[in-house]
Amino acid sequence: MASLPVSQRAIVIEDVGGPEVLQYRTNYPIPTPKEGQVLVRNSIAGINYIDTYFRTGLYPSPKPEVLGREAAGIVISFGPNTDTHGLGVGDRVIWLGTGGYAEYTAVSVEKTIKLPVGIDNEEATACFLSGLTSLALVHEAYTVRAGDWVLLHAAAGGVGFLMTQILKRIGAKVICTAGGPQKVALVMGLGADHVLDYRSSDGKDWPQLVSQITQGRGVDVVFDSVGKDTWEGSLQAVKRKGTVVWFGNASGPVPSLPLGRLSAKCIKAARPTLLGYIHTREEFEFYAQKLFNLILHDNLKINIHKIYPLAAVQDAHLDLQGRATVGKLLLTLSRD
Repeated sequence: MASLPVSQRAIVIEDVGGPEVLQYRTNYPIPTPKEGQVLVRNSIAGINYIDTYFRTGLYPSPKPEVLGREAAGIVISFGPNTDTHGLGVGDRVIWLGTGGYAEYTAVSVEKTIKLPVGIDNEEATACFLSGLTSLALVHEAYTVRAGDWVLLHAAAGGVGFLMTQILKRIGAKVICTAGGPQKVALVMGLGADHVLDYRSSDGKDWPQLVSQITQGRGVDVVFDSVGKDTWEGSLQAVKRKGTVVWFGNASGPVPSLPLGRLSAKCIKAARPTLLGYIHTREEFEFYAQKLFNLILHDNLKINIHKIYPLAAVQDAHLDLQGRATVGKLLLTLSRD
């Protein structure tokens, strides 16, 4: 195998802030994998809303930092005394970790898996973190069953686009929220039973619309990735003895929630993270294989909004935060 270059291209942030803190570097050092790690030459990296949380400091993390929680590429080498979990040099893989906005990343072998034939790097990266999140939420945060009423916010986003399809495959009755006619039409095309446009004059009172749709009963579960702007409405929309799952902060974090707010309707509340559900290698492989099977055998639709060159990462973050995107944003690490 050819020797590694001396340095690589990467996006580095040295302090928290807006998209302007994303610095394009051409001389960033290539990491050496440690024990338990694999060095991957990335070809495509995912951009996720969680990246903005680390960029702004909503989720504290050490700086300087290379953002990016997932990427697909080729195995280059392993750290010393490392269980490879059946991977080999030259294998095409996808991983979860940190440092995806770079040509080379040293990541945990535990969260790296070989990509099956029939799934290309772009479609895998466009659904990996979002798909694993969707599957873990509907199977573990709240076990969705056929016939359940589900309210899903931000259904045209990366997670929502996939979760809508997964929920319908389970047999749930799905009410989605989305912003604007284009996004509403997109989500309806995924099979949602009802899509509420929260930007329209009628849709602004979406908790009341949910009540009308469910004949005053409310939904069994709310999956809410929006946070600050929707949390009160989510509590209104859920049924007595229902569940609200908060898993994101697109509009800002949910404020401190007095437990007394849950008592009147005996509501259960959850604030999970994906890594809590895929902590072990067995759990990680279980959900990854479920996702691969959905792509290969169940016609899971994957929507890529745009693939940006690495140097245009600031534009990508501006687009993402402006809520003008539909589907997944990707960064290409190719030098072509």
